[in-house]
Amino acid sequence: MFNSVNCIWCFVLCLVFNVVKVEADTKYNSGLTSRFVYACFYQMTSEVTFCPATDISCACTNKNALSTIAGCLYSIDRTEIKYTDYLIENCGYYNVTVHEDWYKQSIGHYLSDAKSAKEIENFNKSVPIDTPFILNKTNTKNYQDSYTRFYENYGNSINYGAGILGYWLLVLLLGAIANWSKILFPNLTKKMTNPVISWWRANISMPATFNNKRAQEQTFLKIFGFLIPSRFETIVIFLSYCITILVCALNIKGVEGDIINETKYMSEIRYVADRTGIVATLMMPLIFLFAGRNNFLQWVVRWNYSTFMTYHRHTARIMFSLVVVHAVTFTIVFVPYWAETIKERYFYWGIIATVCGGVIMMQGMLYLRRRWYEIFLIVHILLAVFWVIGTWYHVVDLGFIWLVYPSIAVWCFDRVVRIGRLFAFGFPHAEVTLLSDETLKVVVPKPSYWHSIPGGHAFIHFLKPTYFWQSHPFTFTDSVEQGSSIILYAKVKGGITHSLYQTLSKQPGRSCKIRVGVEGPYGEATAAKYADTAVFIAGGNGIPGIFSEAVDIAVNSKDGKNVVQLIWVVREWRSLYWFYEELLSLKHTKIETTIYVTQPNSHIFIDEFHNRFKGLERLSLNKSEDSDELSFNKEETLKDITKIEQNSYDEKNDENPKQIIETIKQELSHITFKEGRPNLESYIPENIQESNGSIAFVACGHSVMVDQIRYHCCKNINNKERKRVDFYEQVQIWA
Repeated sequence: MFNSVNCIWCFVLCLVFNVVKVEADTKYNSGLTSRFVYACFYQMTSEVTFCPATDISCACTNKNALSTIAGCLYSIDRTEIKYTDYLIENCGYYNVTVHEDWYKQSIGHYLSDAKSAKEIENFNKSVPIDTPFILNKTNTKNYQDSYTRFYENYGNSINYGAGILGYWLLVLLLGAIANWSKILFPNLTKKMTNPVISWWRANISMPATFNNKRAQEQTFLKIFGFLIPSRFETIVIFLSYCITILVCALNIKGVEGDIINETKYMSEIRYVADRTGIVATLMMPLIFLFAGRNNFLQWVVRWNYSTFMTYHRHTARIMFSLVVVHAVTFTIVFVPYWAETIKERYFYWGIIATVCGGVIMMQGMLYLRRRWYEIFLIVHILLAVFWVIGTWYHVVDLGFIWLVYPSIAVWCFDRVVRIGRLFAFGFPHAEVTLLSDETLKVVVPKPSYWHSIPGGHAFIHFLKPTYFWQSHPFTFTDSVEQGSSIILYAKVKGGITHSLYQTLSKQPGRSCKIRVGVEGPYGEATAAKYADTAVFIAGGNGIPGIFSEAVDIAVNSKDGKNVVQLIWVVREWRSLYWFYEELLSLKHTKIETTIYVTQPNSHIFIDEFHNRFKGLERLSLNKSEDSDELSFNKEETLKDITKIEQNSYDEKNDENPKQIIETIKQELSHITFKEGRPNLESYIPENIQESNGSIAFVACGHSVMVDQIRYHCCKNINNKERKRVDFYEQVQIWA
């Protein structure tokens, strides 16, 4: 449901963007109307002198100077109050107050007493005169054209930047329509199998960009890793690059003999500098919004977190590219004034922000993210903070600070909501257990108000002094033994999971209580429940989210006509141990469950099932050698332990594992067990053919398996029976 957090999100963003719109309109209209006064003001200072050079406020206090400006506005027919009032604002910069009727008081003096350069004897523009001055009409046109073009570029930059936001709004709107139609009009969606729609889905919206690689990491020169978006995402990203190039190239042509920047070429360089800087700043809210955990767009559009992260990375790259162009072109324009400009606050803070952005681009490499995620994340956040601070000080004196407000609002609100979620959940003691196949099982008591999202995920903080500040995402499922708890499963890898592994390996029963903080739930269930047949395929530790969504459909199906299939691919029999209670609970559902064991002859740790069946405590690896149990010290690696376990079990009688496997099959008689891997190429079309109507495949597990399921679903969209085929990917790519 659209919860209160999403409502608050919408309110805050609407409020902020409304303020920005008002400021944008004000800034744009101000530039359009004030340029006439500015052009007259600076033309006057270049052609005539009324006071000593040391008196910089002379043009605002000297009656002849005011009359000259009034005459300039009179000559170009810009005498309305909306134009003349900007002299008052301009003189305010010199701490001079000009009377609001200055134009009426000055124009009469100009018309009666003004003289041109030819009419003044021995005229020298550096020598002060005591009469209103008639400005050169040819120069007046040049000044007016130059300032008009200069300020129009500001307005165009704001409008074109808004156009990029409009493009993304259109993409989000189309995504929302496509995804919500499956929920609001499921019967209509099932009938949408005509050749045109099927071609679009089979070739554009569903497949990977190239062949069948979407979730798999690709490498280039070993350290340059990358992920290839889906084909639809690639098209969206490509068009965003094209639109950005287009809006930065439109209406950039300068004026011949430009007064502000001396030449047409330099004026065009300046226009590019301003255009790219403004457009980049306008894109900042997208960057923060797409990356935020409390991204209400996930509910609005029903894209998963991985999709938004894909767009986040590419919009960030576009924005930084614009910043680089802005920095280079601005430097070219101000090379003659480098010594003075470098001392300006806006300039050196702009350099700081640009450097931070460059470091973000480098440390955001997939190779670094995957291997040192915790370090990447904290450095990424710190650099982003300095990026925002640098941008703030860069634009605040230039009058564009209002462009930064939405970004700060998005970022701050996301942090506030995250902290609020943590405190609302509380900080209970979780039971954390290290299971034999190097899996962490975390059982967390949840508040009564906290409702799980089938297939959703949550971020968990383990409140230990060394890593309390870290939060890691895990899919979860409701406990079948303790209805008031959720269970999260995590594979032991590096970082915090390995630290927990070292702690738990020394505990009796390899289990202990740890205070935790839980932030969530996040994500949305797929639309698979609206299909006539829903097939959930999980691999390894991808089962929790898949299981929770499959059970939710089976339990909450209104008419009970939905066919729900659950496929779980595991490596060994021991992999069933940590999820055994959940598998037992399937006996009371109509879910058709099949488990594929790819290495059925591997019996590592299978004795734990024997202890379970006998009602004994689980095996503890932290025993002495005298007890004839396995033992190890904390220096031993996971691979060393696995090798010791394998050798130990190979020495045992093979009869016991066979008995345990038979007992497993008896207890889980409601589940079909198969040895080997599923043949997806034949399995998917067979299920489509056997389905009574539309069918949806939901996958989570190893990236190769998920990509294969996507590929074969795409191949079978145009099936002979013209049944609707959908594919949903639950894989969340966090790094």
